Amino acid sequence: MAATLPTSEPLHTVQLDGLVVLKIIKHCRESFPSDVTGQLLGLDEQGVLEVTNCFPFPSDTDENASAQYQLDMMRCLRAVNVDNNTVGWYRSAHLGNFVDLNLIDTQYSYQKSLSAHSAVIIHDVSKSAAQGNLSLRAFRLTEAFMKQYESKKFTTESLAKAKLSFSNIFEELPVQVHNSHLVTLMLHNIEMPKLDASRLRSPATFGANTELNEARPLAPNFDVLDLELDPFMQKNLEYLLDCSDVQQQELNNYQYWQRSVAREQTKIQAWLTKRRQENAIRAEKGQAPLPEDEVNTLFKLPAEPSRLDSMILTAQMHNFTKQLNQFAGPSLARLYSIQELQK
Repeated sequence: MAATLPTSEPLHTVQLDGLVVLKIIKHCRESFPSDVTGQLLGLDEQGVLEVTNCFPFPSDTDENASAQYQLDMMRCLRAVNVDNNTVGWYRSAHLGNFVDLNLIDTQYSYQKSLSAHSAVIIHDVSKSAAQGNLSLRAFRLTEAFMKQYESKKFTTESLAKAKLSFSNIFEELPVQVHNSHLVTLMLHNIEMPKLDASRLRSPATFGANTELNEARPLAPNFDVLDLELDPFMQKNLEYLLDCSDVQQQELNNYQYWQRSVAREQTKIQAWLTKRRQENAIRAEKGQAPLPEDEVNTLFKLPAEPSRLDSMILTAQMHNFTKQLNQFAGPSLARLYSIQELQK
């Protein structure tokens, strides 16, 4: 993989070419519901991550073959004078379920080995179909989480010291879609209706003519006004309940660790009290006291379990609740609007 050019200006925007957006959508929808990944190519310039090309990764799990495929693709793109500078990667998602350890580990590798300004693009196919809007989100790991992940210490004390929580694992960046002037001109030409003048009833009725509206290739889609509740909310609630169950298991493990530490500390205090009583008796007899530091070899406090999994689950649950809030609001507004119209 090629390394990106060094820059000191912080990253604040991800700019995608229209061709890149179409390639990502095509790859993710063809493989739905399986999750797929791909490489992003472009340039990081003045705080803007310009993504001008991309290509999908092979679906097989052979790491050696996948790495060789990436090298061959980069070589071919370089040969035809196409941008071959790696600036990140993209991944598909299903109903917003993408926050996991695999995502964090891969993004950490990109930001650590390639560039600190590498980003990951998440395309949610199900959310795009349910809400009628294209779901493209850009993320990168925060600097504080990068340092903590490198140390591999996710205890309660270390997280409190670094001021880390589920809300600052990722930094979301705004996504902009950019097209060249020729592409913009082509879209305007496609948007213009192509209709025989003899079919028009009157030139003065262009705005209300049904034939004219039907002839528009990019006519508005009114499916988003459908009052039927989509299974999007139901699936989100199911995923949220699953995350809650796993989170409860993590909490039970943490509470079990706390009880184990309390038991060991009780044993340590009892042993120290007994040793001090023995030393008091030996002092009365004029004998040398026994060492108390043997407690460190006799008793071992259990190690605190990592809090990383709990943070990831909390971040995923937060994402589910945000999606439910965003989807429930417009749905209720449509229902109340129809109720008032029927009066």
